[in-house]
Amino acid sequence: MKALRLAALLLTLSGVAGASGLLAGCGGKSSSASTPAAERLQREDLVAVSRGLRQAESSVGREMAAARIAWPLVAKGLPANISPSVRPALSTASEAARAIVVPPLMSETQSRSLTGPAAGITGLFRTFSGLTERGWMLTDAAGEEIEGGSPAAARFARENVALYIDSIYDGHFDAALIGKSLLAGYTALGGASAFGGALTQAEVDALAGAYSPATERLQPHPGVKLGA
Repeated sequence: MKALRLAALLLTLSGVAGASGLLAGCGGKSSSASTPAAERLQREDLVAVSRGLRQAESSVGREMAAARIAWPLVAKGLPANISPSVRPALSTASEAARAIVVPPLMSETQSRSLTGPAAGITGLFRTFSGLTERGWMLTDAAGEEIEGGSPAAARFARENVALYIDSIYDGHFDAALIGKSLLAGYTALGGASAFGGALTQAEVDALAGAYSPATERLQPHPGVKLGA
């Protein structure tokens, strides 16, 4: 039964990766501000999404703090004999990932109305949130199977754990692109002179730092292959 549960979770992860990838790639409505009215709407959307990023920042930071502890333990795969430090670290990271705040504007339903750079940023954030949550959950479940499951369940977990680990890395990779995307969108839509007090350069720089490669990229690169 545990193996069946793990297989069902794997299908869920695949669905999240596919749906989030499409969302991140399509960029919502047209990103070209062809009229002053369209440009104004894109600026309003970018301001709203920036507020959402600030709202989520603390929860994202907590997940990253947990990931820094758990990631080095699993980046090269789960060992046959799992040390006592691994499972608690995985559980903590899984709980922190589940607690990442996804602001209502960035939900699947509401994000469909976003335009311009805000749409792409929202896609990146939701990919990050979805992949890290499922990735940590599945890696934790795989550890449980390897540690105490049946031989068949343990084999299934070991053969698929690379996908779960890669999803964690990929989620953080997308999170690291958010800051760059925000800076580029802010500049393209007129920068500080166009946004005024609604969204200052200092606020954008702070968010870009919070969602940057230096903050969100995981090290080392994953080193386990699917089926190994």
